[in-house]
Formats: sequence, structure tokens, C-alpha cells
Amino acid sequence: MAKMTVAVVPKPGADFEMQEREIPQPGAGEVRIRVEACGICHSDLIVKQGSFPWLVYPRVPGHEVVGIVDELGSGVSEWKKGDRVGVGWHGGHCFVCDSCRRGDFVTCQNQAITGVTRDGGYTQYMLARHEALAVVPRGLDSADAGPLMCAGVTTFNALRNSGARVGDLVAVQGVGGLGHLGIQYAAKAGYRVVAIGRGPENGALAKKLGAFAYVDTKATNVAEELKKLGGAKVLLATAPNAKAMADTIDGLAVGGKLLVVGAPSEPMEVSVFSLLLSRRGIQGWPSGTARDSQDTLEFSEFAGVRPMIEKYPLEKVKAAYERMESGHAQFRVVLTM
Repeated sequence: MAKMTVAVVPKPGADFEMQEREIPQPGAGEVRIRVEACGICHSDLIVKQGSFPWLVYPRVPGHEVVGIVDELGSGVSEWKKGDRVGVGWHGGHCFVCDSCRRGDFVTCQNQAITGVTRDGGYTQYMLARHEALAVVPRGLDSADAGPLMCAGVTTFNALRNSGARVGDLVAVQGVGGLGHLGIQYAAKAGYRVVAIGRGPENGALAKKLGAFAYVDTKATNVAEELKKLGGAKVLLATAPNAKAMADTIDGLAVGGKLLVVGAPSEPMEVSVFSLLLSRRGIQGWPSGTARDSQDTLEFSEFAGVRPMIEKYPLEKVKAAYERMESGHAQFRVVLTM
């Protein structure tokens, strides 16, 4: 049997192991993908550190996958060999739970999670459910498309479902792995975009990405600065800091929404009066389905949205992961095969 190289987490907290495995054969409803690129996401910590007690090991992480379909399992009719596809966090759904029966597949009660409940993209070949695939447009490089399968769809899908209208003031908190994409999507969608960061160093970049204003939270009061601009209809919170998120709420407009896509580990404390008196709201948003990912990719190609990436070969997965974990990457780390 032909072999492939794969980066495996053998148990919670363990270093990556490079292994040779037989190239798998797809089962019913699956396709096999020859992986070209896979982004390393902060959420891969879930597998690396063993954050969930129900995780099964060994496990291959990676949910920002782009590659070529090279084998089809039985019952797969919508894909063919040679298709270039992407796979994100949403690794498939059961079709029978209450959420699925309502067409809300992203909240499927039995959903598969790529790189968490199924082996992911830190490998040369992987298996994916047929309903979890998105078409990757020709104009996108595979390494660029990888992060769009998670950071991209999360920010794009949250913004387009936020209720903000063209011309509204939209603030993006954080100019990092999620935020640098959120700024681009918001600007390309026609919102008036203000970026929020800690320190002056990202101000010029934020404006280059499409923000008309930058608020440095180390130098100014973020809520007061947003009020001067008229208040934010939507504030996309991407930096995982609960206090920094809470500090923005008084800068929301009447009826404004704090839209959380970054996931801090600590709880967020909020004054109820800040919400009640101005009809403000707080909402979380998960990434999206494969169709949402495909919409993200198509819009990114059309509008010229691209992630800022650093590339590493698969065999340097440990260094690549450490670079992501350091917080110094500009801004997404991508494995190439």
C-alpha cells in the first residue's frame, strides 16, 4: 500500500509525531483529498492540549484545509477527481437532528469537527465528508485559501449576518489573525470601518487594510472614541480578551451589537444597564457551513481579500505551531505539502 506522511498528536499535551501511514480509502459519503495547504489555527490548541475530555487520540489536527479530490467513496455524486476543494471546522452534519431538520447545519447536535472529531489536514492525504467541501476558486492560491476556511468564513459570515447596512459604522476589535480579515471584509462590503488595537503599531496597517480610523486602547478610551464617531452599529470582537470586549460596549450605537467571534477563556462582565438603556446586544457567531465557506472564498477572490500568511513545510510542523502559539506571526501560519 502507498504511504503518506502525517503529523499526529498521540495524546493530550504531547509533541507532534511525524508518522508514515497507509493512504486511506474513502468510505461511503466520503472523498479523499490530496492536501496542498493547511492553516494552523489557535483552535488547534483544543487537540494539542486536550481541552475536551471526550477527544479520541491519536488525532491529526487541522481544519483550514485546501487540496485536490483524488478518490471518491460510494454515493458521492457532486464531486469529481481533480476538483480543488476546501474543508473547514464544520466537518459534516447528521441530517436528522432538530437543527438539521430546520436546515441549520452549523448547529447540528452531532456535527463532525475537522481535525477534532475527525482527522484533519496536517497530512498529505485526508478523508472528508462530501457535505463538508467547498469549491476553491481558480484565482485563489491554496496557501491563501486555507485560512479563509476558518478565520475567513468566521469573520465574513458574522458580518454579513450582523444586520449592519452599507454605510454603517462597523468596528473591528483586534488587528490579528481574525481581525486583519474582518477589516478587509467590512471595508469591501461598504461599511465605515474603524479598527481597534492595543498600541500604535498596527494603526498604519489597519488603514491600509481598509479602516478609515484606528483607536489605540492604550492611549484613549475606546468607548468614548467610538461615541465621537457616532457609535458602532456592529463591533466585531476578534481578540480573545473578555475585558477588552466589555470595554467597547458603551461605544455601541443605540441598538448596536457586540458580535463575538474570538473566544476568551475567561468570563465577560457587562453592565446590564449598558445593554438595557440603549437596546444593545451581545451575540456569538460560529464559523459556517461548507456553502458559507464557498461564499467566503468567492467573495475573497472577487474583492481581493487575502490573508497575511507565513508558510512552513509539513515536516516543520512543530516550529510552525510554536510560531502560531507565540502570537508573533503576521498573521496566519500555513503548512504546505
